[in-house]
Amino acid sequence: MAAPVRAATAPRRTLPLLGRVAAVVARRVLLLAVLLAAVFAAVELLPGDAATATSERGESAADVAARRQLLGLDRPVWERFGEWMTALPTGDLGTSARGQKVTDLLADPFPNTLLLAGCAFLLTVAAALALGCWAAARPGRPADRIIGHAATSAFAVPEFVISVGLLLVLSLWTGWLPAVTLTGADGDPATWTMLIMPVLALVIPQTGWNTTIVRGALADQAAAPHVEAARLDGLPTRRIILRHALPGAVPAIATGFATSTGMLLGGTVVVEALFNYPGIGGVLASAVASRDTPLIAGVVICGGAAISLVLLAADLIRARVLGARP
Repeated sequence: MAAPVRAATAPRRTLPLLGRVAAVVARRVLLLAVLLAAVFAAVELLPGDAATATSERGESAADVAARRQLLGLDRPVWERFGEWMTALPTGDLGTSARGQKVTDLLADPFPNTLLLAGCAFLLTVAAALALGCWAAARPGRPADRIIGHAATSAFAVPEFVISVGLLLVLSLWTGWLPAVTLTGADGDPATWTMLIMPVLALVIPQTGWNTTIVRGALADQAAAPHVEAARLDGLPTRRIILRHALPGAVPAIATGFATSTGMLLGGTVVVEALFNYPGIGGVLASAVASRDTPLIAGVVICGGAAISLVLLAADLIRARVLGARP
């Protein structure tokens, strides 16, 4: 009789999960819409506009006024925002202040930024799990204290300070790596070695943050009954950590890693500028200088969508793990 009961209850468990996923997606979409509205409003409050910021030397007031009308800047900001949002579901991110499609302007830089942030994210996950588990296996010992202090210090140092230090050591003093990123004909970094310093500049602080989270989550699990029972049974510490403590710590760890995606993408703006990396950092800086609202909104929606997907994956992992518990 047990098997039919499980078969009958399985759809009931699936439906609430799908409902939670739909609710999470709806909240993410609403949050992105509010963020984009804030972007339009913030650019509107800046002095000047796209017509004057992109005007050429010697242009008359009539020429600037004609460009302002062409860009739709003579219309209310809420009307322009509504038009941009209406076209968004079709994949149309609008036209920049210089008359280029925003999707074309982001076609090359955004994948480069995703490559940089993705490599940094994977290395952060591997390093934080290794260091956090290593410290948790030696509670209160020198290794645990050293890792804890190093993790806190690493997270406290901004990305630009780490970038300058890497440039001094790995480029100017030793000459091991190039100081700036050179691009090939396709607009991508010429060699993979040019990714090393930008990736390290992002990995170091985020590894410190996530190592602390992993260590704390494993410490919480150490007091769980099944972990204490495994310890009393005399199981090896490594097995206790990996087989008994780590699975229960997954929800907290997944949330920490998901939170890092926002900080990683935010850090890329600074890192890309320092290393001349061909990502969206330079595009965003140019767009802000030009008061180019559609281009700024395009960068925000691309970054926001990437962060939302990772956060959604973390929510699904949490729901899966917590739902599997008796």
